[in-house]
Amino acid sequence: MLLTRGLTSDFDSVCALYARVTSAMHEKGIAQWNWGTYPNADQIHKSIDAGTLYVVREGNTVVAAVTLDSTFEPAYDAVNWLFGGKPGTFHRLCIAPEKQRQGLGRGMMGEMLAILRSQGCTALRCDTLVNNSAALTLYQKIGMRIAGHIRYAFLPDLRFAALEMRLTNDCPLLPLKMHPAFRGGKLTPWGGEKLRTVYGKDIREVPTGESLEVSCIPGLESTDDAGIKLPDLIAAYGEAFAGEYAKKPFPLLLKLIDAAEPLSVQVHPNDDYAARVENGKLGKTEAWLILDAPEGSQLVYGIKPGTMLDTLRAACEQGAAVEPLLRRVTVHPGDVCFIPAGCVHAIGAGITLYEIQQSSDITYRFYDWDRVDKNGNRRELHLQKALDVTDLTFSLDPIPAPNKPVARVLDEKYFTLDLVNVQGEAVLPAVTAFGLLTALDGDLNVRFAGGQLTLRKGESAYIPHTAPVLTLHGKGRAALSMPR
Repeated sequence: MLLTRGLTSDFDSVCALYARVTSAMHEKGIAQWNWGTYPNADQIHKSIDAGTLYVVREGNTVVAAVTLDSTFEPAYDAVNWLFGGKPGTFHRLCIAPEKQRQGLGRGMMGEMLAILRSQGCTALRCDTLVNNSAALTLYQKIGMRIAGHIRYAFLPDLRFAALEMRLTNDCPLLPLKMHPAFRGGKLTPWGGEKLRTVYGKDIREVPTGESLEVSCIPGLESTDDAGIKLPDLIAAYGEAFAGEYAKKPFPLLLKLIDAAEPLSVQVHPNDDYAARVENGKLGKTEAWLILDAPEGSQLVYGIKPGTMLDTLRAACEQGAAVEPLLRRVTVHPGDVCFIPAGCVHAIGAGITLYEIQQSSDITYRFYDWDRVDKNGNRRELHLQKALDVTDLTFSLDPIPAPNKPVARVLDEKYFTLDLVNVQGEAVLPAVTAFGLLTALDGDLNVRFAGGQLTLRKGESAYIPHTAPVLTLHGKGRAALSMPR
Protein backbone atom coordinates (compact mmCIF):
# COMPACT_ATOMS: atom_id res chain seq x y z
CA MET A 1 0.00 0.00 0.00
CA LEU A 2 1.25 3.45 -0.92
CA LEU A 3 -1.46 5.43 0.86
CA THR A 4 -1.95 5.62 4.60
CA ARG A 5 -4.05 8.01 6.62
CA GLY A 6 -2.39 11.28 7.45
CA LEU A 7 -1.57 11.85 11.11
CA THR A 8 -1.29 14.97 13.21
CA SER A 9 2.45 14.37 13.24
CA ASP A 10 2.45 14.72 9.43
CA PHE A 11 1.01 18.24 9.50
CA ASP A 12 4.24 20.23 9.09
CA SER A 13 5.59 17.89 6.42
CA VAL A 14 2.32 18.03 4.45
CA CYS A 15 2.19 21.83 4.59
CA ALA A 16 5.79 22.05 3.39
CA LEU A 17 4.96 19.66 0.54
CA TYR A 18 2.03 21.78 -0.65
CA ALA A 19 4.16 24.93 -0.51
CA ARG A 20 6.88 23.29 -2.65
CA VAL A 21 4.43 21.83 -5.17
CA THR A 22 2.61 25.16 -5.52
CA SER A 23 5.89 26.94 -6.23
CA ALA A 24 6.82 24.32 -8.85
CA MET A 25 3.41 24.68 -10.52
CA HIS A 26 3.83 28.45 -10.77
CA GLU A 27 7.21 27.98 -12.42
CA LYS A 28 5.43 25.94 -15.12
CA GLY A 29 2.74 28.60 -15.61
CA ILE A 30 0.04 26.62 -13.77
CA ALA A 31 -1.79 29.06 -11.49
CA GLN A 32 -4.24 26.50 -10.11
CA TRP A 33 -3.03 26.82 -6.49
CA ASN A 34 -1.80 29.58 -4.21
CA TRP A 35 -0.49 28.15 -0.96
CA GLY A 36 -2.10 29.91 1.99
CA THR A 37 -5.26 30.67 0.00
CA TYR A 38 -5.92 27.34 -1.67
CA PRO A 39 -4.68 24.99 -0.43
CA ASN A 40 -4.09 26.25 3.10
CA ALA A 41 -3.07 24.98 6.51
CA ASP A 42 -6.63 25.03 7.88
CA GLN A 43 -7.79 22.65 5.12
CA ILE A 44 -4.92 20.28 5.89
CA HIS A 45 -5.72 20.36 9.60
CA LYS A 46 -9.43 19.64 9.00
CA SER A 47 -8.65 16.77 6.62
CA ILE A 48 -6.38 15.14 9.20
CA ASP A 49 -9.03 15.52 11.92
CA ALA A 50 -11.73 14.06 9.63
CA GLY A 51 -9.55 11.09 8.67
CA THR A 52 -9.83 11.97 4.97
CA LEU A 53 -6.18 12.93 4.34
CA TYR A 54 -4.04 10.19 2.82
CA VAL A 55 -0.28 10.44 2.39
CA VAL A 56 2.69 8.62 0.91
CA ARG A 57 5.73 8.65 3.19
CA GLU A 58 9.41 8.07 2.65
CA GLY A 59 10.78 7.71 6.13
CA ASN A 60 9.46 10.64 8.11
CA THR A 61 8.87 12.77 5.02
CA VAL A 62 5.56 13.04 3.20
CA VAL A 63 6.17 12.94 -0.57
CA ALA A 64 2.54 12.87 -1.73
CA ALA A 65 -0.85 13.75 -0.27
CA VAL A 66 -4.52 13.76 -1.19
CA THR A 67 -7.91 14.19 0.51
CA LEU A 68 -10.68 11.70 -0.29
CA ASP A 69 -14.33 12.40 0.55
CA SER A 70 -17.76 13.10 -0.94
CA THR A 71 -17.93 16.87 -0.56
CA PHE A 72 -18.12 19.08 -3.62
CA GLU A 73 -17.78 22.76 -4.38
CA PRO A 74 -21.04 24.49 -5.46
CA ALA A 75 -19.50 24.98 -8.92
CA TYR A 76 -19.95 21.24 -9.51
CA ASP A 77 -23.72 21.73 -9.58
CA ALA A 78 -23.39 23.40 -12.98
CA VAL A 79 -21.79 20.33 -14.59
CA ASN A 80 -23.94 17.87 -16.54
CA TRP A 81 -22.50 14.70 -14.98
CA LEU A 82 -23.18 11.32 -16.59
CA PHE A 83 -22.30 9.03 -13.68
CA GLY A 84 -24.59 9.11 -10.66
CA GLY A 85 -25.38 7.16 -7.51
CA LYS A 86 -22.99 8.16 -4.73
CA PRO A 87 -20.11 10.15 -6.22
CA GLY A 88 -16.82 10.57 -4.43
CA THR A 89 -13.96 12.91 -5.12
CA PHE A 90 -10.41 13.81 -4.24
CA HIS A 91 -8.97 17.19 -3.36
CA ARG A 92 -5.50 18.65 -3.53
CA LEU A 93 -3.66 15.68 -5.02
CA CYS A 94 0.02 16.59 -4.93
CA ILE A 95 3.30 14.78 -5.47
CA ALA A 96 6.74 16.13 -4.61
CA PRO A 97 8.41 17.51 -7.77
CA GLU A 98 11.32 15.05 -7.54
CA LYS A 99 8.88 12.12 -7.37
CA GLN A 100 6.81 13.07 -10.39
CA ARG A 101 6.87 11.13 -13.69
CA GLN A 102 7.87 7.93 -11.90
CA GLY A 103 4.50 6.19 -11.83
CA LEU A 104 3.63 7.32 -8.31
CA GLY A 105 0.57 9.26 -9.44
CA ARG A 106 -0.90 6.31 -11.30
CA GLY A 107 -0.23 4.01 -8.36
CA MET A 108 -1.92 6.44 -6.00
CA MET A 109 -4.93 6.73 -8.30
CA GLY A 110 -5.47 2.98 -8.24
CA GLU A 111 -5.51 2.95 -4.44
CA MET A 112 -7.69 6.08 -4.29
CA LEU A 113 -10.32 4.40 -6.46
CA ALA A 114 -10.26 1.31 -4.24
CA ILE A 115 -10.73 3.43 -1.10
CA LEU A 116 -13.68 5.29 -2.60
CA ARG A 117 -15.29 2.02 -3.70
CA SER A 118 -14.88 0.67 -0.17
CA GLN A 119 -16.79 3.72 1.05
CA GLY A 120 -19.73 2.89 -1.23
CA CYS A 121 -18.95 5.42 -3.96
CA THR A 122 -20.23 4.53 -7.43
CA ALA A 123 -18.53 7.34 -9.37
CA LEU A 124 -15.53 9.64 -9.16
CA ARG A 125 -15.65 13.37 -9.93
CA CYS A 126 -12.79 15.85 -9.92
CA ASP A 127 -11.44 18.90 -11.72
CA THR A 128 -8.16 20.37 -12.83
CA LEU A 129 -6.98 23.49 -14.60
CA VAL A 130 -7.37 23.13 -18.36
CA ASN A 131 -3.66 23.78 -18.93
CA ASN A 132 -2.51 21.27 -16.31
CA SER A 133 -1.57 18.77 -18.99
CA ALA A 134 0.15 16.34 -16.61
CA ALA A 135 -2.98 15.98 -14.46
CA LEU A 136 -5.30 15.75 -17.47
CA THR A 137 -3.14 13.05 -19.03
CA LEU A 138 -3.07 11.04 -15.81
CA TYR A 139 -6.82 11.25 -15.27
CA GLN A 140 -7.71 10.35 -18.83
CA LYS A 141 -5.27 7.42 -18.84
CA ILE A 142 -7.19 5.80 -16.00
CA GLY A 143 -10.46 6.20 -17.92
CA MET A 144 -11.89 9.52 -16.82
CA ARG A 145 -14.02 11.55 -19.24
CA ILE A 146 -14.31 15.32 -19.47
CA ALA A 147 -17.91 16.11 -18.51
CA GLY A 148 -17.68 19.87 -18.96
CA HIS A 149 -15.93 22.94 -17.60
CA ILE A 150 -16.32 25.09 -14.50
CA ARG A 151 -15.07 28.33 -12.98
CA TYR A 152 -14.64 29.11 -9.31
CA ALA A 153 -15.79 32.41 -7.80
CA PHE A 154 -12.43 32.79 -6.05
CA LEU A 155 -10.54 32.15 -9.34
CA PRO A 156 -12.81 33.82 -11.92
CA ASP A 157 -10.16 34.08 -14.63
CA LEU A 158 -9.30 30.38 -14.63
CA ARG A 159 -11.14 27.59 -16.43
CA PHE A 160 -11.18 24.07 -15.04
CA ALA A 161 -11.97 20.77 -16.74
CA ALA A 162 -14.52 18.68 -14.81
CA LEU A 163 -13.82 14.95 -15.10
CA GLU A 164 -15.62 11.78 -14.02
CA MET A 165 -15.56 8.00 -14.22
CA ARG A 166 -17.64 5.02 -13.13
CA LEU A 167 -16.38 3.12 -10.12
CA THR A 168 -18.93 0.29 -10.13
CA ASN A 169 -20.84 -1.64 -12.77
CA ASP A 170 -24.17 -0.72 -11.20
CA CYS A 171 -23.48 3.01 -11.34
CA PRO A 172 -26.63 4.68 -12.76
CA LEU A 173 -26.21 6.93 -15.78
CA LEU A 174 -27.76 10.38 -15.61
CA PRO A 175 -29.55 12.51 -18.24
CA LEU A 176 -27.26 14.36 -20.63
CA LYS A 177 -28.23 17.64 -22.24
CA MET A 178 -27.73 17.37 -25.99
CA HIS A 179 -26.33 20.07 -28.26
CA PRO A 180 -27.98 19.96 -31.68
CA ALA A 181 -26.72 19.94 -35.23
CA PHE A 182 -28.50 22.15 -37.78
CA ARG A 183 -29.71 21.94 -41.35
CA GLY A 184 -30.02 25.27 -43.09
CA GLY A 185 -29.26 27.30 -46.18
CA LYS A 186 -30.03 25.59 -49.47
CA LEU A 187 -30.86 22.34 -47.64
CA THR A 188 -33.88 23.99 -46.00
CA PRO A 189 -34.87 26.92 -48.24
CA TRP A 190 -38.26 26.92 -46.49
CA GLY A 191 -36.73 27.59 -43.04
CA GLY A 192 -36.64 30.79 -41.02
CA GLU A 193 -34.92 32.09 -37.90
CA LYS A 194 -37.31 31.09 -35.10
CA LEU A 195 -34.88 28.44 -33.90
CA ARG A 196 -32.71 31.36 -32.81
CA THR A 197 -35.26 34.04 -31.95
CA VAL A 198 -37.73 31.79 -30.10
CA TYR A 199 -35.59 28.89 -28.87
CA GLY A 200 -32.16 30.48 -28.48
CA LYS A 201 -30.40 28.09 -30.86
CA ASP A 202 -26.98 29.07 -32.15
CA ILE A 203 -27.87 28.76 -35.82
CA ARG A 204 -25.19 29.90 -38.25
CA GLU A 205 -27.31 30.89 -41.23
CA VAL A 206 -30.75 32.09 -42.23
CA PRO A 207 -32.80 30.30 -43.31
CA THR A 208 -32.33 27.34 -40.96
CA GLY A 209 -35.18 24.88 -40.88
CA GLU A 210 -34.06 22.01 -38.66
CA SER A 211 -32.46 21.61 -35.26
CA LEU A 212 -31.44 17.96 -34.92
CA GLU A 213 -31.78 17.76 -31.14
CA VAL A 214 -30.87 14.10 -30.64
CA SER A 215 -29.21 12.61 -33.69
CA CYS A 216 -26.90 9.84 -34.85
CA ILE A 217 -27.19 10.87 -38.52
CA PRO A 218 -23.62 10.83 -39.93
CA GLY A 219 -22.27 14.36 -40.12
CA LEU A 220 -25.21 15.71 -38.11
CA GLU A 221 -24.65 14.07 -34.73
CA SER A 222 -25.75 15.77 -31.52
CA THR A 223 -23.14 16.11 -28.76
CA ASP A 224 -22.86 16.41 -24.99
CA ASP A 225 -21.39 19.39 -23.11
CA ALA A 226 -17.85 18.18 -23.81
CA GLY A 227 -18.49 17.85 -27.55
CA ILE A 228 -18.64 14.04 -27.55
CA LYS A 229 -20.91 12.77 -30.33
CA LEU A 230 -23.91 10.64 -29.42
CA PRO A 231 -22.68 7.56 -31.38
CA ASP A 232 -19.39 7.72 -29.45
CA LEU A 233 -21.23 7.91 -26.13
CA ILE A 234 -23.25 4.83 -27.09
CA ALA A 235 -20.08 2.99 -28.10
CA ALA A 236 -18.35 3.94 -24.85
CA TYR A 237 -21.12 3.10 -22.37
CA GLY A 238 -23.02 0.34 -24.12
CA GLU A 239 -26.19 -1.20 -22.75
CA ALA A 240 -26.21 0.95 -19.62
CA PHE A 241 -26.55 3.94 -21.95
CA ALA A 242 -28.68 2.67 -24.84
CA GLY A 243 -30.15 -0.68 -23.80
CA GLU A 244 -30.57 -3.07 -26.71
CA TYR A 245 -29.54 -0.32 -29.15
CA ALA A 246 -25.97 -0.45 -27.93
CA LYS A 247 -25.52 -3.20 -30.53
CA LYS A 248 -28.17 -2.18 -33.06
CA PRO A 249 -28.63 0.88 -35.28
CA PHE A 250 -29.81 3.85 -33.25
CA PRO A 251 -33.56 3.98 -33.98
CA LEU A 252 -34.73 7.56 -33.42
CA LEU A 253 -34.11 11.13 -34.54
CA LEU A 254 -35.56 14.14 -32.72
CA LYS A 255 -35.91 17.53 -34.40
CA LEU A 256 -37.38 20.97 -33.96
CA ILE A 257 -38.58 22.37 -37.30
CA ASP A 258 -39.22 26.00 -38.27
CA ALA A 259 -41.21 26.28 -41.50
CA ALA A 260 -41.29 29.92 -42.56
CA GLU A 261 -42.51 28.65 -45.94
CA PRO A 262 -44.28 25.38 -46.79
CA LEU A 263 -42.14 22.27 -47.09
CA SER A 264 -42.23 20.19 -50.24
CA VAL A 265 -45.02 17.66 -50.69
CA GLN A 266 -43.20 14.48 -49.80
CA VAL A 267 -43.40 10.90 -48.62
CA HIS A 268 -41.06 8.43 -46.89
CA PRO A 269 -40.48 4.71 -47.48
CA ASN A 270 -41.02 1.88 -45.02
CA ASP A 271 -38.17 -0.30 -43.73
CA ASP A 272 -38.50 -2.95 -46.44
CA TYR A 273 -38.35 -0.50 -49.33
CA ALA A 274 -35.51 1.51 -47.77
CA ALA A 275 -33.47 -1.62 -47.10
CA ARG A 276 -33.92 -2.79 -50.68
CA VAL A 277 -33.55 0.50 -52.55
CA GLU A 278 -31.52 2.74 -50.20
CA ASN A 279 -28.61 0.46 -49.29
CA GLY A 280 -30.01 -0.98 -46.09
CA LYS A 281 -31.16 2.26 -44.47
CA LEU A 282 -34.13 2.48 -42.13
CA GLY A 283 -37.48 3.66 -43.39
CA LYS A 284 -39.09 6.74 -41.94
CA THR A 285 -42.21 6.86 -39.82
CA GLU A 286 -42.56 10.10 -37.85
CA ALA A 287 -44.87 12.19 -35.71
CA TRP A 288 -45.34 15.92 -35.27
CA LEU A 289 -46.31 17.95 -32.25
CA ILE A 290 -47.43 21.44 -33.29
CA LEU A 291 -45.64 24.04 -31.16
CA ASP A 292 -46.80 27.20 -32.91
CA ALA A 293 -49.19 27.80 -35.79
CA PRO A 294 -50.89 31.00 -36.97
CA GLU A 295 -54.67 30.97 -36.93
CA GLY A 296 -55.98 28.84 -39.79
CA SER A 297 -52.67 27.02 -40.41
CA GLN A 298 -52.92 23.90 -42.52
CA LEU A 299 -50.87 20.81 -43.26
CA VAL A 300 -50.93 18.45 -46.19
CA TYR A 301 -51.95 15.19 -44.50
CA GLY A 302 -52.53 12.51 -47.12
CA ILE A 303 -54.16 12.39 -50.57
CA LYS A 304 -57.87 13.05 -51.08
CA PRO A 305 -59.99 9.86 -50.95
CA GLY A 306 -60.72 8.25 -54.29
CA THR A 307 -57.56 9.49 -56.01
CA MET A 308 -55.98 6.83 -58.23
CA LEU A 309 -52.24 6.38 -58.58
CA ASP A 310 -52.27 7.15 -62.32
CA THR A 311 -54.19 10.36 -61.61
CA LEU A 312 -51.64 11.35 -58.98
CA ARG A 313 -48.77 10.61 -61.35
CA ALA A 314 -50.25 12.68 -64.17
CA ALA A 315 -50.93 15.61 -61.85
CA CYS A 316 -47.41 15.54 -60.41
CA GLU A 317 -45.94 15.55 -63.90
CA GLN A 318 -47.79 18.82 -64.52
CA GLY A 319 -46.58 20.39 -61.25
CA ALA A 320 -49.24 22.58 -59.67
CA ALA A 321 -51.99 20.29 -60.94
CA VAL A 322 -51.31 18.07 -57.92
CA GLU A 323 -52.47 20.72 -55.44
CA PRO A 324 -56.23 19.97 -55.72
CA LEU A 325 -55.50 16.31 -54.89
CA LEU A 326 -53.84 17.09 -51.57
CA ARG A 327 -55.79 16.46 -48.37
CA ARG A 328 -55.38 19.48 -46.09
CA VAL A 329 -56.17 19.70 -42.38
CA THR A 330 -56.22 22.67 -40.03
CA VAL A 331 -53.96 22.40 -36.98
CA HIS A 332 -53.53 24.23 -33.69
CA PRO A 333 -50.71 24.38 -31.12
CA GLY A 334 -50.71 21.15 -29.11
CA ASP A 335 -52.07 18.94 -31.91
CA VAL A 336 -50.21 15.70 -32.69
CA CYS A 337 -50.03 14.22 -36.19
CA PHE A 338 -48.85 10.66 -36.77
CA ILE A 339 -47.09 10.30 -40.15
CA PRO A 340 -46.51 6.63 -41.01
CA ALA A 341 -44.31 5.66 -43.94
CA GLY A 342 -46.35 6.09 -47.12
CA CYS A 343 -48.33 9.11 -45.89
CA VAL A 344 -48.01 12.07 -48.28
CA HIS A 345 -47.45 15.20 -46.21
CA ALA A 346 -46.15 18.77 -46.08
CA ILE A 347 -45.74 21.24 -43.21
CA GLY A 348 -47.51 24.53 -43.86
CA ALA A 349 -45.99 28.02 -43.76
CA GLY A 350 -45.55 29.62 -40.34
CA ILE A 351 -45.69 26.35 -38.39
CA THR A 352 -43.08 25.37 -35.82
CA LEU A 353 -43.13 21.79 -34.61
CA TYR A 354 -41.45 19.01 -32.67
CA GLU A 355 -40.73 15.90 -34.73
CA ILE A 356 -39.88 12.41 -33.53
CA GLN A 357 -39.01 9.93 -36.27
CA GLN A 358 -37.05 6.88 -37.20
CA SER A 359 -33.36 7.65 -37.60
CA SER A 360 -33.47 8.12 -41.35
CA ASP A 361 -32.86 10.96 -43.79
CA ILE A 362 -34.74 9.48 -46.78
CA THR A 363 -37.28 11.84 -48.33
CA TYR A 364 -39.00 11.51 -51.71
CA ARG A 365 -40.42 14.78 -53.05
CA PHE A 366 -43.56 14.88 -55.21
CA TYR A 367 -43.83 18.61 -55.60
CA ASP A 368 -42.04 21.72 -54.31
CA TRP A 369 -44.58 24.47 -55.07
CA ASP A 370 -42.56 25.46 -58.18
CA ARG A 371 -39.98 27.00 -55.82
CA VAL A 372 -36.68 28.18 -57.34
CA ASP A 373 -33.42 29.33 -55.76
CA LYS A 374 -31.64 32.61 -56.48
CA ASN A 375 -30.21 31.07 -59.64
CA GLY A 376 -33.59 29.92 -60.90
CA ASN A 377 -32.95 26.25 -60.08
CA ARG A 378 -35.61 23.90 -58.72
CA ARG A 379 -34.95 21.22 -56.13
CA GLU A 380 -34.76 17.60 -57.23
CA LEU A 381 -38.00 15.60 -57.25
CA HIS A 382 -38.24 11.81 -56.84
CA LEU A 383 -41.56 11.03 -58.50
CA GLN A 384 -41.18 7.33 -59.24
CA LYS A 385 -39.86 6.44 -55.79
CA ALA A 386 -42.53 8.62 -54.20
CA LEU A 387 -45.28 6.85 -56.14
CA ASP A 388 -43.76 3.47 -55.29
CA VAL A 389 -44.21 4.02 -51.55
CA THR A 390 -47.38 6.18 -51.37
CA ASP A 391 -50.31 4.84 -49.35
CA LEU A 392 -53.44 6.26 -51.00
CA THR A 393 -55.64 4.79 -48.26
CA PHE A 394 -54.12 6.85 -45.43
CA SER A 395 -56.75 8.78 -43.49
CA LEU A 396 -56.03 10.03 -39.97
CA ASP A 397 -56.86 13.29 -38.24
CA PRO A 398 -54.69 15.34 -35.87
CA ILE A 399 -54.92 14.34 -32.20
CA PRO A 400 -56.00 17.34 -30.07
CA ALA A 401 -53.82 18.46 -27.17
CA PRO A 402 -54.59 16.30 -24.10
CA ASN A 403 -55.70 17.93 -20.87
CA LYS A 404 -53.76 15.70 -18.47
CA PRO A 405 -50.58 16.09 -16.38
CA VAL A 406 -48.98 13.13 -18.20
CA ALA A 407 -50.55 11.69 -21.36
CA ARG A 408 -49.29 9.03 -23.76
CA VAL A 409 -50.58 10.36 -27.06
CA LEU A 410 -48.79 7.87 -29.32
CA ASP A 411 -47.83 4.23 -28.82
CA GLU A 412 -46.77 3.07 -32.26
CA LYS A 413 -44.49 0.45 -33.79
CA TYR A 414 -41.31 2.52 -33.60
CA PHE A 415 -41.80 4.98 -30.74
CA THR A 416 -43.99 6.29 -27.98
CA LEU A 417 -44.73 9.94 -27.25
CA ASP A 418 -45.72 11.23 -23.82
CA LEU A 419 -46.71 14.85 -23.21
CA VAL A 420 -46.14 16.27 -19.74
CA ASN A 421 -47.85 19.38 -18.41
CA VAL A 422 -45.78 20.50 -15.43
CA GLN A 423 -47.51 22.67 -12.85
CA GLY A 424 -45.09 22.36 -9.97
CA GLU A 425 -43.96 18.73 -10.17
CA ALA A 426 -44.50 15.73 -12.45
CA VAL A 427 -42.99 12.25 -12.39
CA LEU A 428 -41.74 11.06 -15.78
CA PRO A 429 -42.62 7.57 -17.04
CA ALA A 430 -39.76 5.08 -16.75
CA VAL A 431 -37.73 4.86 -19.95
CA THR A 432 -37.36 1.71 -22.04
CA ALA A 433 -34.00 1.38 -23.83
CA PHE A 434 -33.56 5.16 -23.49
CA GLY A 435 -35.62 8.34 -23.52
CA LEU A 436 -35.51 11.71 -25.29
CA LEU A 437 -36.83 14.60 -23.20
CA THR A 438 -37.54 18.11 -24.56
CA ALA A 439 -38.69 21.25 -22.75
CA LEU A 440 -41.37 22.69 -25.03
CA ASP A 441 -42.06 25.88 -23.12
CA GLY A 442 -40.86 27.25 -19.82
CA ASP A 443 -37.60 26.34 -18.10
CA LEU A 444 -37.90 22.94 -16.42
CA ASN A 445 -35.72 21.41 -13.73
CA VAL A 446 -35.08 17.67 -14.09
CA ARG A 447 -34.36 16.17 -10.67
CA PHE A 448 -33.04 12.73 -9.79
CA ALA A 449 -31.12 10.99 -7.02
CA GLY A 450 -27.75 12.69 -6.85
CA GLY A 451 -28.40 15.78 -8.92
CA GLN A 452 -30.48 17.90 -11.23
CA LEU A 453 -30.42 19.35 -14.74
CA THR A 454 -32.12 22.46 -16.08
CA LEU A 455 -33.66 22.37 -19.56
CA ARG A 456 -34.55 25.71 -21.06
CA LYS A 457 -37.28 26.12 -23.65
CA GLY A 458 -36.37 24.09 -26.72
CA GLU A 459 -33.52 22.14 -25.09
CA SER A 460 -33.40 18.34 -25.13
CA ALA A 461 -31.78 15.67 -22.98
CA TYR A 462 -30.86 12.06 -23.61
CA ILE A 463 -32.02 9.76 -20.78
CA PRO A 464 -29.85 6.62 -20.53
CA HIS A 465 -31.23 3.13 -20.01
CA THR A 466 -30.06 2.97 -16.37
CA ALA A 467 -31.20 6.45 -15.37
CA PRO A 468 -32.87 6.81 -11.95
CA VAL A 469 -36.45 8.01 -11.48
CA LEU A 470 -36.83 11.52 -12.91
CA THR A 471 -39.18 14.29 -11.84
CA LEU A 472 -39.82 17.59 -13.60
CA HIS A 473 -40.20 20.78 -11.61
CA GLY A 474 -41.41 24.20 -12.71
CA LYS A 475 -44.18 25.36 -15.01
CA GLY A 476 -44.29 24.37 -18.65
CA ARG A 477 -44.69 21.48 -21.05
CA ALA A 478 -42.33 18.69 -22.00
CA ALA A 479 -42.29 15.84 -24.50
CA LEU A 480 -40.78 12.42 -23.83
CA SER A 481 -40.15 10.03 -26.71
CA MET A 482 -38.90 6.46 -26.39
CA PRO A 483 -38.27 3.57 -28.78
CA ARG A 484 -40.69 0.66 -28.71
